[in-house]
Amino acid sequence: MLVFKDKVVVITGGTGSLGKVLTRRLLATVSNQPRKVIVFSRDEAKQHYMRLDYQQAGPVTDEVIYRNFERILEFRIGDVRNYHSVCSVLNGADIVINAAALKQVPSCEYFPFEAVQTNIIGAENIVRAIREHKFPIETVVGVSTDKACKPVNVMGMTKAIQERIFINANLTIPSTRLLCVRYGNVLASRGSVIPLFHDQIKNGGPVTITTADMTRFLLPLQRAVDTIIAAIETGRPGDTYVPLVPAARILDLAKVLIEDRDIEIVIKGIRPGEKVHEILVSDEEAWHTYQRGDYYVIKPLLPELAAAEPGLTPLSREYSSRDSLMTVEEVKTLLERYRLMIGQGGIQEGELLG
Repeated sequence: MLVFKDKVVVITGGTGSLGKVLTRRLLATVSNQPRKVIVFSRDEAKQHYMRLDYQQAGPVTDEVIYRNFERILEFRIGDVRNYHSVCSVLNGADIVINAAALKQVPSCEYFPFEAVQTNIIGAENIVRAIREHKFPIETVVGVSTDKACKPVNVMGMTKAIQERIFINANLTIPSTRLLCVRYGNVLASRGSVIPLFHDQIKNGGPVTITTADMTRFLLPLQRAVDTIIAAIETGRPGDTYVPLVPAARILDLAKVLIEDRDIEIVIKGIRPGEKVHEILVSDEEAWHTYQRGDYYVIKPLLPELAAAEPGLTPLSREYSSRDSLMTVEEVKTLLERYRLMIGQGGIQEGELLG
């Protein structure tokens, strides 16, 4: 489906790990290439280095993209917290992907109102701008997290409210389709556990884990991008897309990365606000969740938007990372498949098979 062809796509938080891979994917297919991709973020240094990446790129990617990148790819300094900044960047947009977030669990615990301003007020600013200025935006996708499901930490609480803000907005701005994607731990994303383990291994250890029982879904960045694109291609107003992905014990993940090195594993205890297991679909959501291809789709709770999937049976239980765990060998195969350079001194963002 040529859903991006000749469209103007805004990616808030576009200099993050997800935003960078998403931008590359959007520009990589000439037949479905947007007219423009606008990377919107508040970090000028990250924008500068991302711009240089495109200016200096070699032949590994389509030359057309890089030769015309200044026309196709635009960088805007701004902040989703600032309403006027949001209004400016949304003017003329067709598709908005909200990847801006405060996502580190401990940071959100210690600075909860900062999380509120980015994760909640930022989402409301997007909705308010579209509604008050009557911007003819076709689709908005809010990028959410497993922590929004049965939230026990500030990050999850703010993301849960963000989901509701976007879903509810389908009632007040019906000309725009708003939906969400929700997934767990993204492999190799900035601040995630694998780059941390690589650094600890490179420095001789120890490798620190919070508890031996902790499990996590393992989602490659490319699958995170796939989820966003699938939601845009087939999602209905108020849908929340959840990818079907493998899960593993963090202890097994550490063992695979350490391999046969003489490096100690130290259990440090659970961090503030941290869950032992990830849940992507709760028991309460399961009854209105249906499988659609490689995804579970959570239908909205609001009766005005809810619609059963004809001929399909909803889930009968929650979808948790503890339910179906990979073996150590399966974890190793997964990491090798996605070129995560086990034991080679770190991971480059976007270093995944496309």
